[in-house]
Amino acid sequence: MKRPLWLLCSTTVTLALLASCETSKPATDVSANAGGNSPSATRAGGSGESMESNGIRLTPFGDSPKFPEAQMQLRAPIAGSTVPSGEVAFDYQISNFLLTKMSGGPHMAEMANSMKGQHIHNIVDNEPYTAHYETKFSKPIPDGQHVVLSFLSRSYHESLKHRGAYDLRIINVGNTPAPATPIIDTKAPNLFYSRPKDTYSGADAKRIMLDFYLVNTTLEPGGNRVRATINGTEFMLDRWMPYMMEGLPAGENTVKLELVDASGTMIPGPYNSVTRKFTVAP
Repeated sequence: MKRPLWLLCSTTVTLALLASCETSKPATDVSANAGGNSPSATRAGGSGESMESNGIRLTPFGDSPKFPEAQMQLRAPIAGSTVPSGEVAFDYQISNFLLTKMSGGPHMAEMANSMKGQHIHNIVDNEPYTAHYETKFSKPIPDGQHVVLSFLSRSYHESLKHRGAYDLRIINVGNTPAPATPIIDTKAPNLFYSRPKDTYSGADAKRIMLDFYLVNTTLEPGGNRVRATINGTEFMLDRWMPYMMEGLPAGENTVKLELVDASGTMIPGPYNSVTRKFTVAP
């Protein structure tokens, strides 16, 4: 039985439109085209815009392997507790996330990657983190009151940023009396530094990750932001994502991070402004 000519034409047009829609889906590649030295922004696939100024390019990326069910609980030391001087013992319970496993994904081979795999970042008083590949470990902490931030990390040191993947608490070490006012308000907006850290060389120096941790706040255009000043060049970050830094010179480099409000005024907090140095090997 022959189909009417109008039905055949309609079917052909519909198939053509479907094919056109399929091939026009946005790409997920987060790389950006090289630009000049003047400040600029270019579309970087599904992750956002790449910003460039003074030869430094900053590109957000959001296509890392996801672990939405990952959960971490710090069982000891107990929040607000006092522990003996010296080595402080930490005990974590982790579910739906495997320590020491390689994270995979497109960025594992692009940036510095720990050959020991996924791990915990343990940050005391916003000092450089220590990486741990087991749920139980000890580390020396001076007497006094301290702020401890812990979070799960991919093998290439990118933090997991959902609510169940981190823990923030205050502990007291030794017999030093605790201050009348805690050294940090754990319910206020707080910024912590994570990466970059130490020295980068060879292929690891081409793309260096900028990653930080936020508690009790979000970033958005017209709201709170992070002002990142890299070697004196300022970038305003309005999304909490990891950022790939390119174009950094050999030698010592400096990153300053500040948590600011919509007007650019720094939000009060002991760690909401932090400056770190790292080295790019020639």
